[in-house]
Amino acid sequence: MIRKAHINSISGESIKGKRGFKLFFVLFSVLISVTSFASDQLDSLKKVLSSTHGDSSRADVLIQMSIETIGSDLKASEEYANQALNAASRTRYYKGMAAAYRYLGLSQYQQSQYKEAVSNWLLGVAMYDSVGDKSNIARLYSNLGAVYESQSRDDKALEYNIKSLKIAEQINDSVRQMAALTNIGVIYGKNRVQFDKALSYDERAIDYARKLGDAYVEGTVATNMGEIYFKQGKDSLAKVEFLSAAKVFGEGGIEESMPYPLQYIGKVYARAQDYASAESYQKKALEIAERLDLKRDVALVLIGLAETSLKKGDFQTALEYYKRAKDLSVEIGVKEELKDSYRGLSQTYVALKDFKNAYIYQNLLTSLKDTLYNIEFDQKMSGQLFDYELEKKQSQISLLNKDKEIAEQLAQRQRFAKNASLAGLGLVVIILFIIFRNYLAKVKINKVLDSQKAKIETLLLNILPASVAKELERNGHARPRFYDSVSVLFTDFKDFTKIADGMTPREIVDELNDFFSAFDDIIEKHHLEKIKTIGDAYMCAGGIPVEDTVHPVNIVRAALEIVNYMSMKNAIREKEGKNPWNLRVGIHTGPIAAGVVGKRKYAYDIWGSTVNIASRMESNGSPGKVNISAATFELVKDKFECHYRGKISAKNVGEVDMYFVEREILHENPVAETVA
Repeated sequence: MIRKAHINSISGESIKGKRGFKLFFVLFSVLISVTSFASDQLDSLKKVLSSTHGDSSRADVLIQMSIETIGSDLKASEEYANQALNAASRTRYYKGMAAAYRYLGLSQYQQSQYKEAVSNWLLGVAMYDSVGDKSNIARLYSNLGAVYESQSRDDKALEYNIKSLKIAEQINDSVRQMAALTNIGVIYGKNRVQFDKALSYDERAIDYARKLGDAYVEGTVATNMGEIYFKQGKDSLAKVEFLSAAKVFGEGGIEESMPYPLQYIGKVYARAQDYASAESYQKKALEIAERLDLKRDVALVLIGLAETSLKKGDFQTALEYYKRAKDLSVEIGVKEELKDSYRGLSQTYVALKDFKNAYIYQNLLTSLKDTLYNIEFDQKMSGQLFDYELEKKQSQISLLNKDKEIAEQLAQRQRFAKNASLAGLGLVVIILFIIFRNYLAKVKINKVLDSQKAKIETLLLNILPASVAKELERNGHARPRFYDSVSVLFTDFKDFTKIADGMTPREIVDELNDFFSAFDDIIEKHHLEKIKTIGDAYMCAGGIPVEDTVHPVNIVRAALEIVNYMSMKNAIREKEGKNPWNLRVGIHTGPIAAGVVGKRKYAYDIWGSTVNIASRMESNGSPGKVNISAATFELVKDKFECHYRGKISAKNVGEVDMYFVEREILHENPVAETVA
């Protein structure tokens, strides 16, 4: 359940949405003042109003009064905005009218008067357009999107947020671009088939959050990305995002937001059957939530702990957690967590073979899902349908009484026709049964064949690129190819043997599998091709088998993400008193040959001096750094900050310059993606 976020800044007003629904980043227009301070300000404004003459000036003061009361007295805020609108209208003070519509809609939105809020904000858009204020038009479009999203009208919400994004890009407003990008990502994130689009907008939004130093938005968007990866089954990437979110919230002092990503890290570990790690993160989340009295977070984390206990077979502990979550959900009136508690209790009692209690909680779950509205609607429709059918039958009876003789004759003819057709119908049924039985047999055989074919194709795609696998399947062989420009990446662990000596074989394999699985997800995300692993070394390439021009940038981005992932893993290991894994990364760009080797165990491999130089870049690098050659540097220097670190000698090539990549250069106004 992706959460709602809000901005607290000089240009934004904090409006919290209901937890348990999709996140929607609502960028409003003012900052709510602390109540006591606002009260002092309001008294001062009342004095100013009493001595102010002229409707335009009075409108400005009344608007400020609406702002000051919006956090404490919504009815008063609405009344002040109405008075400001009347004053501004008398002198056709369009800027004042626009502001009055804006705050009038804002106070109505917070009172759940959505229809009135939409009407006033649309009028506000027209007024701001008449005075050329694009910044506030973008803000109101974002507000309108928030209303429609709250009503599950995602088509309209998307429409208004795209409008907001376009205007924000025209006026180069980074804050509003961040808001619109986040909103659009959230809308796409509701639909599994749109997950990739959601992630692309989230990545752009998080870039702005980092550039603006907004830890709250950065952490929240990272959490949303983690949830999408979790739902896609990409647990390594999900864990990276959740760890990043927890780190950002912690460093930013936003402790109240930490339980959510922490409990999700627990879910990732639970799915991997690492229950000790799962409970460690979930109990940490519970400690924070209870200390800060975040009751809904407490209920959510209790459910997560119960799920972990249920998975590991500790049914009694699961029951205790589910019951605590149920009681708390009833106390604070949250239906989503209550449903999850009922569902979990029913499943746990089934596991305990206590079917009586399982049935009780299943009934409670079903009852909770049925709203009074649906019951009343069904009863009303059933009654109307019954009356209609009764009237129809009475009419038919009357007609039959009038035309009884004709009806009898018609019935005799129908019986004769029916008897005459029964014999033929029986024969047809027998023939159809035989045909259908043969059809089912063929379908069953085809399903088995299709299943076997799919398994073979899946295995082939796991070891070969898709285009190479198709060529091999089609022709029985895959021809080797030469590429003018390919980027090759090597990774290796420094002092691997020393670390491995202190571990069991199972621990070594588990650690490497965890790392390389994460690397696989990262390079797939950046459209790269895995070549192979050799012991503790990992090799991939960009620009093959399908050539492109962006592989140098993609491979450097992937390298930085891999280094960041290992940094997070090492931080956890150091807290546990374990030695860190020191990863070196090297990249070089140049020509290579590529093809399939072997007859029995196919392998897609690459050859050439480019591979050797990439390997030298890795062996001459430093742990936690991305070392690139001069050839790669020339292709990415406009995208990344790098510093020169000297030369190495490469066989058959001569001396090669090396550079460390420090960070990606974030551009102020990236080109917006076209949305269909």
